[in-house]
Amino acid sequence: MRVYDRNWMQLETLLKSEDRIVLPLGSVEQHGFLSLGTDAILAERVAVEAAEPLGVPVLPALPFGLTPSFQAFPGSLTLRFATYLEVLRDLLDSLEAQGFRRILIVNGHGGNAPAAGLIAEWRIQHPETQVLWHNWWNAPKTWAKVIDIDPVASHASWMENFPWTRVPGVELPSAPKAPLDPKARLLDPWRFREALGDGNYGGRYARSDEEMLAIWRVAVDETRELLERGWA
Repeated sequence: MRVYDRNWMQLETLLKSEDRIVLPLGSVEQHGFLSLGTDAILAERVAVEAAEPLGVPVLPALPFGLTPSFQAFPGSLTLRFATYLEVLRDLLDSLEAQGFRRILIVNGHGGNAPAAGLIAEWRIQHPETQVLWHNWWNAPKTWAKVIDIDPVASHASWMENFPWTRVPGVELPSAPKAPLDPKARLLDPWRFREALGDGNYGGRYARSDEEMLAIWRVAVDETRELLERGWA
């Protein structure tokens, strides 16, 4: 249930019987030939599909995150670490004040990982409210499915190439890309862009829709399972 599809009065009524809510986190950043919004698109969509049968509301994805390495790619925007952590703190404070007591954060961007530490700190300060942190793409069952299909899976490669992250009219390279040299990540953003080229970290650019949808079904089920049974 997307909160964008409800008004505040409907949400207030729901709060009388439902104290769960989902906050997806993403990033607006380069994804090679895929959409700049890939991380936000995927985090919000997996959250909505997981929560819909349960009647749990889902907030719009927070689009901007932590992506300092990609600043040389146009359209890739990053927040400062301190800013990002304070934004999340404010959002959690707001949700708790309104009566939400079980908050699932569905993260779609690996660079947002430092926020997990903030969540742990916030939970100690707010013992009446539970907050779960869920990296949907590398949760155990989902990641196992990815590796089963193709162990060479990385940023902007086939593993993020779903029907809803593609840009219409864009043709993808047919040959796999050599893996990125790990040392390249130590470069400044402009030299990193030069080393990275099109943005793919390595591997194939696409796999069949059948394979991608198989991964997606596992991801949705795993996220729903957490919403149902992940609470203390």
